[in-house]
Amino acid sequence: MTVQIPFGRKYLELRAPSDAEILESGIGKLKAATGEDQLVMAAMENPIGSLSLKELAQGRKTCTLIISDHTRPVPSRRILPHMLRELREGNPDIEITLLVATGFHRFSTPEELRNKLGDEIYTRERIVIHDSRDPESNVEIGVLPSGARCVVDKLAAETELLVAEGFIEPHFFAGFSGGRKSVLPGVCDQVTVLGNHCAKFIASPRARTGILDGNPLHEDMLAASRLAKLRYIVNVIIDDDKKVAAAFAGDPEQAHLAGCRMLLDYCRVSPKRKGNIVISSNGGYPLDQNVYQSVKGLTAAEAAAAKEAVLIMVSACSDGAGGESFYRALRDCDSPEGLTKEILATPQEKTRPDQWEYQILARIMEKHRVIFVTEPSQRKMILDMKLEWASNLEEALSMAQTEKGNDAHLVVIPNGISVMVCE
Repeated sequence: MTVQIPFGRKYLELRAPSDAEILESGIGKLKAATGEDQLVMAAMENPIGSLSLKELAQGRKTCTLIISDHTRPVPSRRILPHMLRELREGNPDIEITLLVATGFHRFSTPEELRNKLGDEIYTRERIVIHDSRDPESNVEIGVLPSGARCVVDKLAAETELLVAEGFIEPHFFAGFSGGRKSVLPGVCDQVTVLGNHCAKFIASPRARTGILDGNPLHEDMLAASRLAKLRYIVNVIIDDDKKVAAAFAGDPEQAHLAGCRMLLDYCRVSPKRKGNIVISSNGGYPLDQNVYQSVKGLTAAEAAAAKEAVLIMVSACSDGAGGESFYRALRDCDSPEGLTKEILATPQEKTRPDQWEYQILARIMEKHRVIFVTEPSQRKMILDMKLEWASNLEEALSMAQTEKGNDAHLVVIPNGISVMVCE
């Protein structure tokens, strides 16, 4: 049996034993009767719990439209033209700013933004990149349920109309992406992101893929969205080819929840038997550009794994670790167990940059042996972080079978960020 696993902009082929379990999202079964643009326009013509974007634009002098950054495969070229058109149909004089939701990521480069948005939007529209580390460009607007200060980009706080694009996928600690995440962490100051991503919240058993109810991170994010007065979203679900498969527009909470409920029906998977060896990926480019983002797909392997399993993560990591503090935390710690103990003793107000990501990775490394298959140039970085490295899938599987035996039960998750693994 041959299985294709996304790796950067290509696929790696795995010759898996016939008794291997393959866990895949059912999103491929969602076949749109119309094209991508038609799906988006139909959703915008029938907004959920909201006036149309055209109506919301009337009488407003300014609009800030939050857009995704280079790390998100949001098909912005299929969404933004329709949002911009409706805004200007409702008010030809409205001043629109596209605010790039970088969250805690590095800035998107001009080339990355041009590739994402297309030449026309990139050259015609006013585009500002959010800076979570610049106190002068952000302003406090309230306090979150967690007690963290809610500080957002001034362009979001001071605009007369705040709207956002986005996409919905399973998220490894916020339950689902999209909706309120455009605000938090998207356009929040670091003080808010750090407070929301604290050790206590990340350690919560409700801070897991597909869970919204009782998820403390989600509750903070909702509160931030309300404080910022996010009025309208267009969120999409994408298929395996990263094309629009479904679209939801309207009220940020109602439209987002409708998308989450639909996606859950397609992304929930369960292995018949947990794997002694589990292979996962981050769905290829742009989500597998670094180790930081790849922790997401690794949590799917964790959920499908038997005790003390070997996990194999297929991720190009062309952009390296994805954060210096993230890299150094694993490189410089004595052990994952020691790092976890240190993190759990860190109070909310002293949360460190990238702490949440290495908290989750350390949690996985405590329980399982982890092998990364990356581009060859990243070998040293992977080993520095106390992970193991293999040059290809065959080598990684051989390493795992040496420990677990050739008859070890193998579970393969071709796209780890597209599924919610259940018991």
